[in-house]
Amino acid sequence: MTDETRRTILKGAGLAVAGLGASRAGAAQRTIGYAIVGLGSYATRQIMPNFKGCDHARLVALVSGTPEKLQRYGEQYGVPATHRYSYADYDRIRDNPDIDVVYVVLPNSMHAEYSIRAAQAGKHVMCEKPMAISVAECQAMIDASRKAGKLLMIGYRSRFEPYNRLAIDLARRGHVGPTRIITAEHGFPIQPNQWRLDRPLSGGGSLMDIGIYSLNAARYLSGEEPVAVSAIEATDRSDPRFRTVEDRISFLLRFPSGIEATCVSSYSSAHNGYRVVGTQGWIDMEPATPYSGHVMRIRKDGAEAPRTLPDPPKNQFAGQLDHLAECILNGTRPIVPGEEGLADLRVMEAIYRSAAERRTIDLSA
Repeated sequence: MTDETRRTILKGAGLAVAGLGASRAGAAQRTIGYAIVGLGSYATRQIMPNFKGCDHARLVALVSGTPEKLQRYGEQYGVPATHRYSYADYDRIRDNPDIDVVYVVLPNSMHAEYSIRAAQAGKHVMCEKPMAISVAECQAMIDASRKAGKLLMIGYRSRFEPYNRLAIDLARRGHVGPTRIITAEHGFPIQPNQWRLDRPLSGGGSLMDIGIYSLNAARYLSGEEPVAVSAIEATDRSDPRFRTVEDRISFLLRFPSGIEATCVSSYSSAHNGYRVVGTQGWIDMEPATPYSGHVMRIRKDGAEAPRTLPDPPKNQFAGQLDHLAECILNGTRPIVPGEEGLADLRVMEAIYRSAAERRTIDLSA
């Protein structure tokens, strides 16, 4: 590795870590209170435990249809009974000044309703990905938050993870030459009997759940929006898991600069990675978007080596929570606003359409 290459990598790493730690440098007048809507495994195992790593965000309220969960997690996190809500009395959040943000962590088909109602209650919104199950729902969410004068952010946690931030920086700056090809593959063998396999709740199969990571990676690594998409679906309908949703869907994205991205989404195979190929080498992430344990390798001018970053001051979950809090405190725009979720859904609808109609869909209009 040349000294120039080493300086470039270290500079990028510094940007990645500094971006996550920037909130520690800003003086906040107060902490921002979050209400978590939906107490499933992701909320209780990944989101709620990571408030302890936040500088500007705190957990103040819970919403669930299960009284036992409200009591258990309320006691665990010190949330008083007055700040625990059922879905039946959800709209009472309007009267709680401790709640600044409503974080919607519900099945996909419920995202739009509960996000819109939160905005109408005068609250900022964080919504899990996918933002909703249609472009129309995404736009309705954006409109509701805009009308309320509140922020809407989508939970793309990888945008707050140092290795992914470094990959974006290196790819867009042409560290391995101008990008020509991106490959992105995400999948896992899904277990039966869960809401993700029920189309009325999920809105779709693997693409809505895990394939969105491949799509979003292609967009954020290229820094462009696709102008055409073609897709092929492969689903064994005799498998009881896939009665109403797709298993595997592969899609090709074409971008204005000539970049092509080949992507895979699967509920029957295990992979989590992407590679950016330029004229001088490649940037590889495998695994790329896990909760922890990211691995990066770079090959440039014939030399290949791993890249290891120092532990960040906060992990991707705390970084995401604090980012929206800082935006509220400072009057700034989130890096992953509602428009980012809308952009993904627009392409996802085209992917489904391409697979169904067996033709390339033009997105340039």
